[in-house]
Amino acid sequence: MWTTAALARIFRRRLLGRVEPPLESVAVKSWTIAPAETTTPKAAVFLPGQLERITGWQFADVNPAPEMLGGIEVQHRATRAYLLKDAWLLDGTLSKGAACSYLQARERRWPQLRVDRELERGAVYCTPGGNRYFGQWLLDDCLTYPLAAAEGEPVTTAKALSPHMEVYQQWLAMTPTHVSNARLREAVIFDDVGQNRHKRARCAAMKAKLLAHVDAKPHPGVFLVRGTAGQRRVLIDELALAERLRDRRGFRIVDPLAATLPLVLQACAGARVVCGVEGSGLMHGILVQPPGGAVLALQPPNRFVAVYKHIADRDGNSFGFVVGRQVGEDFSVDGDEVERTLDMFPSAAAAA
Repeated sequence: MWTTAALARIFRRRLLGRVEPPLESVAVKSWTIAPAETTTPKAAVFLPGQLERITGWQFADVNPAPEMLGGIEVQHRATRAYLLKDAWLLDGTLSKGAACSYLQARERRWPQLRVDRELERGAVYCTPGGNRYFGQWLLDDCLTYPLAAAEGEPVTTAKALSPHMEVYQQWLAMTPTHVSNARLREAVIFDDVGQNRHKRARCAAMKAKLLAHVDAKPHPGVFLVRGTAGQRRVLIDELALAERLRDRRGFRIVDPLAATLPLVLQACAGARVVCGVEGSGLMHGILVQPPGGAVLALQPPNRFVAVYKHIADRDGNSFGFVVGRQVGEDFSVDGDEVERTLDMFPSAAAAA
C-alpha cells in the first residue's frame, strides 16, 4: 500500500505555510472518560530563601515559584477520548488530513510513502514527551495504556525500549503494537494530562502490579543517584551527600543505570522519602512509594521542575525541594539544608 499523506503534509506546511490543526479537531466522535476537577494543593516543603535562587525552569511557561506556596486553585482537565477515521501513523507522526501530532522525531530523511500494515482500530497511547523522556513514558504513557487497551489495539511508535522499560512492560502486562508505518481505519487518541482522581486510581493500580514483584517493607528513604546521565545537571559531591543520608538517616542508595529494574524497585519500595536530583530517575521511587510518603527533589537553580509536586499532590504525598547554587555547568547543594528540609516533613515521612 502506498500513501502521499506525508508528502501532502510537508507541502502544506513548508510551501503553503499552513498551520496544522490538532487531531482532536477532525475527530468524528469524542467522549469523556473522567470529568474535570478543581483542587487547592498545599504548599511544598522548603526552607526560606529557596525560591529566590530559581533562575530558570522546565516544563512550565512561567516561573513555578508561586505554586510552591500552595493555596492556589488548580483546574485539572477531564480525561477524554477522540475517534478518528482513516488516520496514518508514519515514521512517528500520526495524521488525518491536514491535522497531525508529531509523536516522535523522524528517523528517515525522506517521507514515508510505503505502508506495510493496516489496523482496524488502533488506540494510540504514546505521547511526544513519553517518546523523549523515560519519566514521562512511565508516569504518562504507561498510565494511558489501560485506556487504550479498553478501546482497541494499543498502539505506540516503534521507538526502541531500554532494558528497564522492557521489564516495566512485562510487569504491567503491557502488550502494545509497535508501529513504524500503518493505516488505521479507526484511531482512538486521548487527552490524559489532567491529574484527576481517575488518573490517581490508575496509578494506584499500576503500583499494586509492581509491588507484587518486590518486598515492600517500610524504610526511611532512598537516594536515587543521577550522576552524569541524560541532559547535564551534575550535582557536585552527589555520592558524598547520598552516603551522608545513608549514615545519618538510614537511606538506601541506588544508581538506576547501574542496577537491574528489580533491584531498583526493591530499593525504592517502602521508602518514606524519595530523594535525588530532579530527573526521570526519581520516577522509579515515586511510582512505588507508600501513601503518606515524601519526595525531596534537589533542583539546579537554572531548571526548576514542578512536575513532581503535581504528582505528589495528586497522590496525597508531600513534596519538598532544595534549590542548589550554580557552579559552572554543574551545581552544589548544602547537606545541612537537605537535612533541615527533611526535618520539616511530617514525622512519619522524615523519620530517621
